[in-house]
Amino acid sequence: MLNLIAASAYFLVIHFGVSGTRLRDALVARLGPGRYRGAFALASILGLVWKIYAFRHAPAVPLWGIVLGLRPAAYVLVFIAFLFAVIGVATPSPTRVGMESKLAQGPDIARGLVRITRHPFLWGTALWALVHLIIDGELAALILFGTLLVLALGGTAAIDAKRRRAFGDQWAQFAAVTSNIPFAAIAARRNRLAPALREIGVGRVLLAIVVYVVAFYLHGRLGLPLS
Repeated sequence: MLNLIAASAYFLVIHFGVSGTRLRDALVARLGPGRYRGAFALASILGLVWKIYAFRHAPAVPLWGIVLGLRPAAYVLVFIAFLFAVIGVATPSPTRVGMESKLAQGPDIARGLVRITRHPFLWGTALWALVHLIIDGELAALILFGTLLVLALGGTAAIDAKRRRAFGDQWAQFAAVTSNIPFAAIAARRNRLAPALREIGVGRVLLAIVVYVVAFYLHGRLGLPLS
C-alpha cells in the first residue's frame, strides 16, 4: 500500500507542484514549450504506470465494500463521464495543451461542449473517478481514484490560473462566456444550451459511445473492478 501512496503523492506533486504554477512558467522559459511538454508528458506517463502497477499489487483492504446496488446508476454515470471526456477531447478548446492560441479568436471559440464547461475532459475524468471510488469501496481504490478525482478537479483551477497569467484580456473574454463548473455559464445566461447541443453533433456522440462500449468490453475481459 505504501507503494501506491508514494505513486499517488508523486503524481499529485508533479501536477500541483509544477503544472499551472510559476515554476512551470520558469521551466518553459528555460527549456522551451516543446521540450517542457515532452518532459512533463514523460513524467506523467511514468507516474501513471507506477500508480497502476502499485494499485494492481496493493493488498485488499475493504472499507465499505463493493456497493452492488449502485451498479445500474454507475453504468449511467460512467457513460456520462465518457461523453464529457471523449467529446471534450474531440472539441477544440484553448484549455487544451497546444491550443492556447485559439484564445485569439475571442469568445467565438466557445462552441459545443465548451459552452457547458471549458474543462469537459477533466470533469468527465472526475465523474469517472468518483463513481469508481464509491462503488469499489476498498482502500486501494480510495487512494487511486481519490487521487485522480483531486487531480481532475484541481487541474481545472490550475489551467485557468495558467491561462489567466499568460493571456490576460484574451482569457478574460473567453472566461466571460464559459464556466469551469458544468452548466454554470448557461444557468447564469452567459451562454446557451441549444447551440451547444447542435454544435456537438452526432459524430462526436457516436465516437463517445464506441469508446464506452470498447472500454466496457475490456473492463470485463481484464477482470477489473466495477464498474
